[in-house]
Amino acid sequence: MKRLLLSIFALLLTSAQPAWAVLKIDITGGAVQPMPVAVPSFPAVAPITTQFGTASELGRQVAQVVSADLERSGLFRVIDPRAFTTTVQVGDVQRPQFPAWRTVAAQALVTGYTQVNADGSLLVACYVYDVFGEEEIGRNGFTARSPRDWRRAAHKCADFVYSKITGEKGYFDSRIVYIAETGSKKNRIKRLAIMDQDGANHQYLTAGQTLVLTPRFSPTQQQITYMSYFQNRPRVFIYDLPRGRQELLGDFPNMSFAPRFAPDGNSVVMSLSQAGNAEIFTMDLRTRQLRQLTRSPAIDTAPSYSPDGSKIVFESDRGGTQQLYVMNADGSNPQRISFDRNNARAKYGTPVWSPRGDLIAFTKMSEGKFRIGVMRPDGSGERLLTDAWQDEGPTWSPNGRVILFFRSEKYGPGGTGGGSSLWSIDLTGQNERRIATPQDASDPAWSPLLP
Repeated sequence: MKRLLLSIFALLLTSAQPAWAVLKIDITGGAVQPMPVAVPSFPAVAPITTQFGTASELGRQVAQVVSADLERSGLFRVIDPRAFTTTVQVGDVQRPQFPAWRTVAAQALVTGYTQVNADGSLLVACYVYDVFGEEEIGRNGFTARSPRDWRRAAHKCADFVYSKITGEKGYFDSRIVYIAETGSKKNRIKRLAIMDQDGANHQYLTAGQTLVLTPRFSPTQQQITYMSYFQNRPRVFIYDLPRGRQELLGDFPNMSFAPRFAPDGNSVVMSLSQAGNAEIFTMDLRTRQLRQLTRSPAIDTAPSYSPDGSKIVFESDRGGTQQLYVMNADGSNPQRISFDRNNARAKYGTPVWSPRGDLIAFTKMSEGKFRIGVMRPDGSGERLLTDAWQDEGPTWSPNGRVILFFRSEKYGPGGTGGGSSLWSIDLTGQNERRIATPQDASDPAWSPLLP
């Protein structure tokens, strides 16, 4: 067994020659027919038992997480394991029985193995095969510090599969921060909460003594900026996730809201209220110096940087109604980009730039509905992706292919109903899915891929 382990591990670490497989999913066009994929349980190199279960059980759970990630993307149809006519042993990982997988109509096979090491770390080996072409598409290995972190290793495997078959980065090894809501309509408690993108490892970051809103991730560090009503005044805070600490960004004399990090993580852009008027400012996190970007008698708020940091999109009513504008990062040359020529009463808000830089997501308010849409940075190509009663607060997946938002329900007689929940949808307007949370949820923000 030791000789087998060393042989397999050496082969895993050896860079395989790239296989010129034709097994690809083109996600640059419209709706995609999901690819059938088989993800059998990952066998264990040795039957070691840990406090978190046996290595074999971890291998089964890894396969389940990988399957769930791929299924939720809408690009893959994971074949029910009950249909499998064979199982995978450690020795089969590099020599799949392709005819057996063809009998269940699998186009792709995702397999691998798990190994609990002597130091408590967990190795998850991940292989991707083209079943009909009978060739390897790629292989990789992911190590978790302990079996407790096995879910991250599974998410990384799913990201690897996604990237090999689509040609683009995945988004599964990431987290979501949001506002967890409980209580009655008149006494709503809002807490900062965080979870993995699939809803696992849920935890609360604040206790609920103060109202919190609009959390946003740093693109470079494990930090969150958000607004909290500190001493009955809205203030911008930064929460450091590794240390579990929060700090006040600045003691501004008036209201501050809608904070968001710059792409380099060294500054925060936000709105500050002065004499009853909201303007957009940036604050350097190293020097704590403020710089004003907009100067107008209108309400300017909800700023979001382009990925390269050269532009900022924001919402403003400077034209008489709430619309979207793009300006240079220094505040110069603001240009309106939102126009609904068929409905002059339509309003636009909560803009956020895609990490790819090609689109801006927004909330559109028209015809008695709030809907999620996207447009190009010049305002062209507007498309609405949702059509419920009240969808708002879009946030992008790390690869810019999926949008997360929150959906509110109407209040019923006597104040019943009125809950809110998290949903995701892809850029085709298809694959709409609800994200489970323990309580009502709003104001989500998607993290970058974890380091």
